[in-house]
Amino acid sequence: MKISNRDISFKSIYTNSAVKKGLELASSNGALFGASATVAFSALRPLSIMCTPKTDKENRKIAAAKSVTSSLINFGLMLAVSLPLAKAIKKMDEKPLKYLKKETIKELKSGDKELTESKGYIFATQFFKLGIASVVAIPKAIMTASGIPYIVDSFSPKKNKNKDVSFHGLSDKTAKGIGNTLNKNWMKKFTERYKDSNFPMHITALTDTISTIVFIQQANKNKKIEETRKKALLYNAAISTGLSIAGGYTIDKLLDKPTENFIEKYKKINSGDKNLTKQIQGIRIAKPFLILGTIYYIFIPLISTFLAERADKNRKIAK
Repeated sequence: MKISNRDISFKSIYTNSAVKKGLELASSNGALFGASATVAFSALRPLSIMCTPKTDKENRKIAAAKSVTSSLINFGLMLAVSLPLAKAIKKMDEKPLKYLKKETIKELKSGDKELTESKGYIFATQFFKLGIASVVAIPKAIMTASGIPYIVDSFSPKKNKNKDVSFHGLSDKTAKGIGNTLNKNWMKKFTERYKDSNFPMHITALTDTISTIVFIQQANKNKKIEETRKKALLYNAAISTGLSIAGGYTIDKLLDKPTENFIEKYKKINSGDKNLTKQIQGIRIAKPFLILGTIYYIFIPLISTFLAERADKNRKIAK
C-alpha cells in the first residue's frame, strides 16, 4: 500500500512526543499552557498589526507594543502563580483521601471507576487551574498599561531579571485549601451543574474580558501614554477582545464534531499510552486557547487596528 506524505504528516500529529507533552501540560497546567501559547502567537501579532493598511504608523506601533507587553507579563505571572497550584492539585490526584472527604469523592466520581477521569473531578480541578488566569488578569492588565510606554520607546522586550521564587512547602497547604473548597456543598452543586458545560471556553473568555476592562481603565489613566494615541489604543483593545470572543465561540462550535473525530482517532492510535486520559483532557483544554489565539493574534489585529483608528477619527470629527 502506498503511503502519501500527507498520511505521514497527519500520523505524526497523533504520535509526536512534543504534541503529547504539550497536551499533558494543557491538562496539568492549562493556565501556563495558555500563557505559553500566547507568547508564541504574540510573535505574529505585531507583524500583523504593522501590516494593517491605511492606518497611522504610531497607532500601529503602540498597539503592537501593547501585545508584546501583555504576553510577556502574562507568561511571567502565570509561571509564578500556576506552578504551585498545579503541583498542589497533582498531590490531590495522587492521594485524594488526604484532602477530600469520602462523600465528596463519591459525588465527584458519580459512577466513574477512577476519580481523576470523572467529569466532576476534572471540572472542579480545572476550575482552579484555568480560573487562576482570571485572577491574574487584573494585575496583568495593570502592569501591561504601565509597561506600554517603555516598550514603545525600545520596541523590544527586555530580559526578565526576576529571581526564581521558591514555593517549597506551599503546595501541600494549597492542596488542603482546594480540598476544603471541593468539600463544600455549594461547590459540589456548582460542579454538578456545570461539569458538562464548555467551561474551558467560558473561563478563557471571562479572563480576556476582565483583562481588557481593567487594561482600558488603567491605560486611560496612564499619563505616560500620548493622549493623541490613547483612544485608538483603547478602541483597539475593546474591538479585539469583542471580535475574538464572538469569533471564538462560533468557531469552537463549528469544530465540535471535527474535534470529537480527532479524539476518537487519537484514542485508537495511542490506546497503549499510560497518559492517554490526560492527553485527551489536554485536547479539550487546549482547543479554546488555540482557537482564540489564532483569531486574536493573527486575524483580528488587521481588523481591530483599522477599525480603532476609524473610530478615533470619527470621534474627533464629531467633536
